[in-house]
Amino acid sequence: MNKTLLLIIIDFLFLNLIALTRWEKVEPARAQQTPVPQVGANANTREQDLVETMRQSLADETAGRLALEGRLTRAGNDLTERQQGLAQLQTQKEQLAAQLAQSVQNTQQLTQQAEAARRESSLTQDQLAQLERELEARRAEAERQRQELTRMEGEQQRAQQIISGLSTQVAVGETEKQNLQHQASQLQQQVEQEREDRIKVEAQTNQLAQGVGQLAKNSGDLTQEIRDNRPINENVLFNDFLANRVDTQFSAGRQGVFHEVTNDRSTSTVLVSDGHQVYALLHINNTTFSDLLQNFDWNRIAVTFTHPPDYHSTGGQLDFLSVDPRIVAIPLDQSQVDALGAKVYTLAADPFKFPDAVLINGGRGYGVLSFKLDPANPGYVRVENRFFKRLFGGADLKPSPGDLVFSHTGELLGMMVNSDYCALLKDFSPMEVLKMGSNTLPEHPANVLNQVAARVQSMPPGLQ
Repeated sequence: MNKTLLLIIIDFLFLNLIALTRWEKVEPARAQQTPVPQVGANANTREQDLVETMRQSLADETAGRLALEGRLTRAGNDLTERQQGLAQLQTQKEQLAAQLAQSVQNTQQLTQQAEAARRESSLTQDQLAQLERELEARRAEAERQRQELTRMEGEQQRAQQIISGLSTQVAVGETEKQNLQHQASQLQQQVEQEREDRIKVEAQTNQLAQGVGQLAKNSGDLTQEIRDNRPINENVLFNDFLANRVDTQFSAGRQGVFHEVTNDRSTSTVLVSDGHQVYALLHINNTTFSDLLQNFDWNRIAVTFTHPPDYHSTGGQLDFLSVDPRIVAIPLDQSQVDALGAKVYTLAADPFKFPDAVLINGGRGYGVLSFKLDPANPGYVRVENRFFKRLFGGADLKPSPGDLVFSHTGELLGMMVNSDYCALLKDFSPMEVLKMGSNTLPEHPANVLNQVAARVQSMPPGLQ
């Protein structure tokens, strides 16, 4: 056989082999995504609390950092896909190169064989022309494969450029991430500093508030002190006394020889409090027991308080006070006090704040009298026994037992026990207590009244 013809046949078979081989299509490179621009935090033009602004800025920076991390993750995924595609292209390139080398080698062998066959065989001119056409087609296919290989090399270079660009973006993103972390750390430090400053400001504010509260308290104390030390006009005191008198009726009964003997007495009094209990205060001369030299076992004793138009209530007991048993106090409960609607006077905390006092003579008149301490009789003060005018004119009046003595600030100092001495009231401790009711014989009122009389008779002559 002609060697040339044999070479042509071999070349033809090789080109058929190459043509029938399926080459995998290279995955087209993905278009580069345009990086999402970072949206800056809107500037807050309104004045807000500095701590809230820092916290919002920190939240915005955190959101930006999370968005950047998302972009970095997507870029890393895209880079991984690109690298995988590049590896596939590199593998295909190597396979094509190997096949091309093998084709070249086979072509050379076929050429040699064809030459050998041409020399050894004597094919017809038509067969030779056919073989040459087939050889030309094989060569064109080989040229197309070389072009495809060149194109794939270009795509590989572009993929490398894309990978380089993504690597740069990843590096820039990492730098931005570090910057954001640094800024977040600085913002956190600023927030902590602002929090500490706010705590200090709150502490200073609390101290200032306490100072203001103390100043207000001192101011209130000063105002109260001024009010306590400011004298009230005597006309106002007397008018206040007239408006707050409480009508009181005493009634006592005992069995006489032929019939019941009764003793009734009507008077007016005021209500006084020691800070715990309210009392109706009066002198024993204004009760049914004015004559202490004649004491009986009364079997019925009652005291009634009235208030227009139709209120009536009774007292439960009579307290003969330790400071002077001639001063009688009747305890009242809060419901009685509310129903009577009268002012409740308080005891004077400092009886000697003023050198004189206002004496009210049972609602008939009043006057300003000086008083002096008597060392021989503690608990009493001696008043200047002089005449003073009645409120509505008429005859002059003198102090008498049962007159109430008020300080110039409207507090009760005490009660006149005779025309010269006023017993100072500091509390309402009783010396004797007499229960009242419809059957008082078991209480032995005569014994209680005899004890009171004995105490009065034992006093110095000036106090009796």
